[in-house]
Amino acid sequence: MLPGIEAELDARFTVHRFFAEEEAARAARPRIRCVVTGGGSGFGNDWIEAMPELGIIAINGVGTDRVDLGFARSRGIDVTTTPGTLTDDVADLGMALMLALMRRVVEGDAYLRAGRWAAGEPFPLGASPRGRRLGILGLGQIGRALGQRAEAFGMKVRYWNRRPVEAPGWTALPDPVALAADSDVLAVCVAATAETRGVVGADVLEALGPAGLLVNIARGSVVDEPALIAALSRGGIAGAGLDVFENEPAIRTEFLNLPNSVLMPHQASATLETRIAMGELVLANLAAHLAGERPPSLVN
Repeated sequence: MLPGIEAELDARFTVHRFFAEEEAARAARPRIRCVVTGGGSGFGNDWIEAMPELGIIAINGVGTDRVDLGFARSRGIDVTTTPGTLTDDVADLGMALMLALMRRVVEGDAYLRAGRWAAGEPFPLGASPRGRRLGILGLGQIGRALGQRAEAFGMKVRYWNRRPVEAPGWTALPDPVALAADSDVLAVCVAATAETRGVVGADVLEALGPAGLLVNIARGSVVDEPALIAALSRGGIAGAGLDVFENEPAIRTEFLNLPNSVLMPHQASATLETRIAMGELVLANLAAHLAGERPPSLVN
């Protein structure tokens, strides 16, 4: 986390940093009362079992797919996240990826730097977002924020959610395939669970079609990556903007050779302002737990 948050942890706790001192952290497990981790890192049940004093797992992020919430609850362990703090930044990056694909931002940068503009080589036209249909897969806080931004760009919003939700003015579709078929851009915002693993598969990509774009700001696990690579390679979809991948940071090398993709190293929440807010909420959750109070963003 940011140095200021790390310094605050050091001021309040005896801190064992697993990534810097693994053996010391292992030796301290019987005495550890609190764990701070990231959504992508999580915390395994084998470690939980080795920590009889553990009372809280404070996740610096909103992903809970790498923590067994039920197991933690069975042992009386609070699990917290940092919701709300990163909603706007993640939605902003979703729009940035969408616009980068439509307006060929990455292609244009490479074209100019290679001297092709100066040489008089033509550059292909982009596409306007106005009037296009955005399908949002998972209408939680981030999905709603993305939809609001898309409307400001003149897009028409439709969505699918695992549970019925109210979204006046937006069109609900019955399943992911139907949503993809009715969208020009499919934005993946759904939480990563066992139920949603690979939910964007070959059938969804086929329904999205050769003119369709995919944007993923959720988790890599919710997209069938071999199917996506195949669709991008053969023109089954027009392009993809991806901030998340399976097995980060060791992503599939095939992505690196796909010119119709825009890739980011999981940076959706990575602004100074948001990382400060996330860290402060982690500290607030720890303080509430240790005071015997309900942490403000308890998820289990």
